[in-house]
Amino acid sequence: MNEDRRLSVLRAIVQDYVRTSEPVGSKSLLERHQLGVSAATVRNDMAALEEEGLISAPHTSAGRIPTDAGYRMFVDRLSSIKPLSRAERAAIAQFLEGAVDLDDIVERTVRLLASLTHQVAVMQYPSLTRSQVRHIELVPLGPQRLMLVLIVGTGRVEQRVLDTEDLVADLTTPRGEQVVSDLRGRLNGEAAGRMLTEAAERLQSLPEQFDPESRELARRVVQALDDALVEEREERVVLAGTANLARVGPDFALSIGPVLEALEEHVVLLKLLGHIRGADDSVVVSIGAENPHVGLRSASVVSTGYGSGRLAGLGVLGPTRMDYPTTMAAVRAVAHYVSDILDS
Repeated sequence: MNEDRRLSVLRAIVQDYVRTSEPVGSKSLLERHQLGVSAATVRNDMAALEEEGLISAPHTSAGRIPTDAGYRMFVDRLSSIKPLSRAERAAIAQFLEGAVDLDDIVERTVRLLASLTHQVAVMQYPSLTRSQVRHIELVPLGPQRLMLVLIVGTGRVEQRVLDTEDLVADLTTPRGEQVVSDLRGRLNGEAAGRMLTEAAERLQSLPEQFDPESRELARRVVQALDDALVEEREERVVLAGTANLARVGPDFALSIGPVLEALEEHVVLLKLLGHIRGADDSVVVSIGAENPHVGLRSASVVSTGYGSGRLAGLGVLGPTRMDYPTTMAAVRAVAHYVSDILDS
């Protein structure tokens, strides 16, 4: 059998089934696609595809549907991910550029992805432990209160207020202001531009560089920074568009129950997104049984990384009967715009 023709028949079956959700027969293939061969040839090609496990018959009708292996071959043989239209790209940029902080970026991103793809959108928060320190600020709030502000490369801001009683006499005096200024400069000299884990290690010895009068204050500030990192080491994911699962009809083999249960387990979602660590803009597609969690064996996950060095992952989850080219394009485009915002 001609390899190119076989792929054309498989591609046509996938496209028709995604669009109609109905098993595809040879007659409808010839009516909808310019295959350039006879009905008998198409039937023979479909029989060969079925023998290879790329399509199957859901019941005794003449129609066929793609299997997980069929979807996999279809995705693997995509010559390229079709680009979004200029209007779609402009809409994405405008929607995301209005975000005011990291939480707003994440919230807007999942809503946007769910709207573009009509699937469940998933986004992993950037891990502080994989981020860089942008700046550390110290702001006296009174004679014996100091606000510590940690700003990381993703735009995330962590704040702590320290009680400095018995550490320094008065932060608002010229001497107190000088101590704070000196501490601020040394903190940024050691940490700014470095990964948080490296910065935390370098800061551990910093208090010993200060005179006894200021050493305990420096030690308290460094401890507060370390505490902020510890609290943020648990990674989080945000979802949007779960209701889209209820609109896909009989695409899930049993029910959407197992899929919903899997979505509630954020550890599962973190594992799905956790392998996205490449330096390029590749999009990863996991289809059906390729997903390690049993509850997702009737679903597909399209994901990629975002941010410099791929800080975290984002993507969508839906039934295997998915418009893969459009979904892959949307996921990649949104990740690109999110990366631009975070890196700016």
